[in-house]
Amino acid sequence: MGLRTGTLGWPRTGPKREMKEALEKYWGKKINEDELLATYKSVLEQGVKDQMEAGIRVIGVGDHTLYDHVLDWAERFGLTSKRVKEAGLTGLDAYFTQARGRDGIPALDMTKYFDSNYHNMVPEVPADAKVQLTSEVERFTSMLSWASAVVEGSSSSVAAVVLGPVTLAKLCKVEAPLTFDGLLSSLVGCYVSLLGEVKKACGGKVCEVQFHEPWLVKTDAKTASTRAAYEKAYAAIAEAAAAHGFTVNVAVHFDSVDAEVYEYLVKLPVQRITLDFCRGTGMLETVEKAGFPQDKQLGAGVVDGRNIWKNKQDALAMVQRLLAVVGAERVVVSPSCSLQYVPYDVRFETNMPDALKEKVAFAVQKLAVVVDVAKEAKATKETAGAVKIEDNVSAAPMSEEVKKMLSRGEDFSTRRAKQIKVPAFPTTTIGSFPQTAELRKIRLAFKQKKVSEEEYNKVIDEEIERVIKAQADIGLDVFVHGEPERSDMVEHFGVKLEGMAFTQHGWVQSYGSRYVRPPIIYDTIKRKEAMTVREFKVAQKAAGDVPVKGMLTGPVTILNWSFCRTDVSRASQALEVAAAIREEVKDLEDAGCRVIQVDEAALRERMPLKTEDAPKYMDWAVKAFRYSTAVAKPSTQIVTHMCYSSFEDIVKFIDEMDADVLTIENSRSGNEMLSVLADYGYSKDVGPGVYDIHSPVIPTQEQLVQQVDRLKASGLDLARIWVNPDCGLKTRKWDEVVPSLTNMVAAAKAMREMITPA
Repeated sequence: MGLRTGTLGWPRTGPKREMKEALEKYWGKKINEDELLATYKSVLEQGVKDQMEAGIRVIGVGDHTLYDHVLDWAERFGLTSKRVKEAGLTGLDAYFTQARGRDGIPALDMTKYFDSNYHNMVPEVPADAKVQLTSEVERFTSMLSWASAVVEGSSSSVAAVVLGPVTLAKLCKVEAPLTFDGLLSSLVGCYVSLLGEVKKACGGKVCEVQFHEPWLVKTDAKTASTRAAYEKAYAAIAEAAAAHGFTVNVAVHFDSVDAEVYEYLVKLPVQRITLDFCRGTGMLETVEKAGFPQDKQLGAGVVDGRNIWKNKQDALAMVQRLLAVVGAERVVVSPSCSLQYVPYDVRFETNMPDALKEKVAFAVQKLAVVVDVAKEAKATKETAGAVKIEDNVSAAPMSEEVKKMLSRGEDFSTRRAKQIKVPAFPTTTIGSFPQTAELRKIRLAFKQKKVSEEEYNKVIDEEIERVIKAQADIGLDVFVHGEPERSDMVEHFGVKLEGMAFTQHGWVQSYGSRYVRPPIIYDTIKRKEAMTVREFKVAQKAAGDVPVKGMLTGPVTILNWSFCRTDVSRASQALEVAAAIREEVKDLEDAGCRVIQVDEAALRERMPLKTEDAPKYMDWAVKAFRYSTAVAKPSTQIVTHMCYSSFEDIVKFIDEMDADVLTIENSRSGNEMLSVLADYGYSKDVGPGVYDIHSPVIPTQEQLVQQVDRLKASGLDLARIWVNPDCGLKTRKWDEVVPSLTNMVAAAKAMREMITPA
C-alpha cells in the first residue's frame, strides 16, 4: 500500500499563466472583479484536481493568491498600512494599492522571501492596529470549500495551508511602541479564531491545518525569545485545534533546522512536523541521531520543491533512512516546500531534448515522484552516504592564476578620476525600456524562424535608435540601449552560453503578475560568441558622445535565477559563468564601452539563512563577480544593480565587490538601505532608486525633488549620488516612462541648483 503522501502548496500561475492574464486584464479594466475571481477559483480547482489525480492523499490548499500570500495573511488579520486605511480604501482596492501603489499612496516595501526567487510584500503594522479577523478570511475559507468539493468522493483530503504566526510577525514592519511580542500575542488570538472559522465553513472536510514556519530554519530560531514565542503560540493553537478536531502540522522549509531548534520543535504540542531534507546540511543526520517522538508524525520533505531535477533516488534513499528511525505508519512523503517555485508541467515542453526531459520534473511530475517514493520505500540504513543535496556553501577550487585576476589593479579613488565626467546628481536608468507588443511579436517570429536575422536586427536596431533619441530628448546623462532584443535578463545570456537550456512554458511567479522562466544548467558553461557587443555599437553610434552602458547580467544572478546542477557546487558553476561574462566585459571595452553594468540583482537570494553559513556563500559570490569584472581597465566604470533585499548584514561584501557605482531599489524602503551604507562608511558611488517602477503611478517633479532631497539625511556623500529609477522599465508603458523620467531629470537639475556637492 505504501506510505501516505502530502503537498505543501501549488503553483499559483495556472497551467498556462491564466492568473497573469486575468490580473493584467483586471488592472487594465478589461474584466471586472467577478471575472477575476472566477479565474482565481478555476486555477485553484485545476491545481487540486491535478494533485488528486496524481494520487496525493493530503493536498495542501490555501497559499493560492491574487498577488502575494504574505499580504493575504496581513489583510486577513487587519494588518493594513496606515496610509491605505487613511485613504478609506477597502476590498481589492486596498489590497492592490498596498501591492502596487496608486497616485499619492506608495506601495508596501517588497523583499525576497527567505532565500527564494519569490518577492513578498512587507506588511506595515501601525502602533494602533486593530489586529482581528476581517472579512478577507472568507476568501481563504472559500478556497478550502472549493478544494473540498473537488476531492469529494476520492481518497484525497484537504489540508489548510496557513502562514504561521511567528513567521508572519517576524516578516512585518512594526511601528513603535507596538512590539513583536505584542503583535504576536494579538495574532495568536486571530489564529485561534481562524480555526473556528475553518471549522464553521468546512465542517469535517478539512483534516489538517498546516502552519508554515520557515523562520525556524534561521539562526534567530535558536534564541530563547524566539523559542518562547513558538512554545506560547502553539500551546494556544494546539488547544483550539484539538477542540475543532484538526491535526496540526508545523511545516518547516528552505533549510535544515539546527539541533537546538529541533530539540524544542519536536516537543511542540502538535501532531505532525514536516521538515525539509533537500536544503542545508545535516537534517537527516539530526533526525537519525536525536530520534523522533513516538507520538508525532513526520512529514518527510524529500522531493526537492526548489529545483527541477527528478531526485527520486536521493528522495528514496532519504525516506528509507528515515523509516529506520520512524515507523512507516507515521511518515508522510512530500515535496520539501510548496511547489510554487517550479514550473507547472514539463509536458508542455515540446522543444526540450528527450535526454534532458527524462531527467526533469516540474510540479505535476514532482507529484509522481512523491507517489513513487511513497510506494517503493523500505526501511534500511544501507544507503548511508548515497544522498546528494545542493551545495550552496563550499568554495570552488581556484587556481593561483585566477586568484590574480580578482583585482582591478587600482583602488576606487584613483580609478574614479579616470572615468566618465558627469554633473552633480547624474541621471541614468537601470537598463530596459518598455517591451511593446510589436517587439514581442518580432522576437517570437525570429525564434520560430519566420523572419531572417537581417530583418530581425533591422527592427531591433530601429528600436534601439528610438530609445536613444527618447533619452536624449529627456536629457539623461548616461544612456542605455533599452534591451529590445531581450525577453529576460538571464535568458538572453543563457541561450548564448553552452551548458544551459531554456523552456517554452517553464514559468514561475516572481511576484504578482511578474513571471519568469529560469533556465536549466545541465553541463559545463562556456561562452560561444559575443552576446551584447553588436547592440552596444548600434546604440553608441546613435548616442554620439553620450556614454551608453554595456548591459550584462552578473554570474551570481544568472546562477541564482537558474535551476542549477546538483552534481557540482554552486560556487564552481558561478565561476564558469563568471569566465563567460569576463570575456564579454573585455569585448565591450574593446568596442569602446566606457560604462559596463553587471547586474547582481539576485546576489542575496540564495544566501544561506543561517548566520554561520552566509559568509561562506558571500565569499565565493563576491569572487565570482570580481572575476567577471576585474578585467576592465581603471578608466572603465563598472556598475552593479541590486533588487529589493536587506543589506545590513552583507554591506561589507557589497563593498568588497569593488563596483564603481552601486544602484539599488530604494523607493519603497524609506532610504533605510542608504543609512546602512552610510553607517558602514561606503565610499563608492550610489544610485538609489528615486521612484517605484513596479507601480503605474507617474511621480511628479515635486515628489521626486523631495525624494532626492531626502537623500541628504542618509549621511552619504552627495557627490557620490546618482539619480535613477528603482529598476528596469520593461514592464511599464511608454506613456508612463517618458513623463516619469522627464520629471526625474528635472528633479536632478533642481537639486543641482539647490545643492553643490563638495
